[in-house]
Amino acid sequence: ADIILRGYAAWNTRRALQVLDKIFPKDVLLQPSLVIVYFGGNDSSNPHSSGLGPHVPLQEYVENLRIIVNHLKSLSANTRILLLTAPPINDATIILNSDGNPSRTNEACGIYSNACLEVCREMNIKAIDLWSAIQKRDNWQDVCFIDGIHLSCEGSKIVLKEILKVLKEAEWEPSLHWKSMKTEFEEDSPYDPPASDGKSTINLSHFSFFDDNNLD
Repeated sequence: ADIILRGYAAWNTRRALQVLDKIFPKDVLLQPSLVIVYFGGNDSSNPHSSGLGPHVPLQEYVENLRIIVNHLKSLSANTRILLLTAPPINDATIILNSDGNPSRTNEACGIYSNACLEVCREMNIKAIDLWSAIQKRDNWQDVCFIDGIHLSCEGSKIVLKEILKVLKEAEWEPSLHWKSMKTEFEEDSPYDPPASDGKSTINLSHFSFFDDNNLD
């Protein structure tokens, strides 16, 4: 499988709408099997008095998500969609690193997270409640962030676990869980490492070089 990562620093749903047709054009032959959409953290930030900044009002955020989802649905009947909600933040760290006017709050993240979940229920698509999932981790405020906002390795592990859980349990045809996907060019080859009998080779495409239990 080809995985394309598109991460745009400090973006919100407004900016996403500006490039939606460019990133996901409708006139290409090969459309994605799965699109994971992750917006809400920046949208939920506090509004600036100047009107500048990433904040997007809640109802506009909801409508923007609907537009994004409808566009992705129009790409192909086989394109699956998964939305990640806004994650939580560590209020104490944000306040400590601010001038007394924090740029965002965990309460607002929760409100936008719930709004995202409601859109997913309304439009019948899969969702991951990151705001709740991360806060279930012991000492989540201390171990899940590098700065109170951006996820640490531990925080990212939770995201991965939740995504893999959805991919494993979703009743999609074909399944998009990694264990169900066919390995490309998996046929035996004389260029594989020789086996102990000196007559055959070891097909490494059938091996896992990591702990499968952590990626189940």
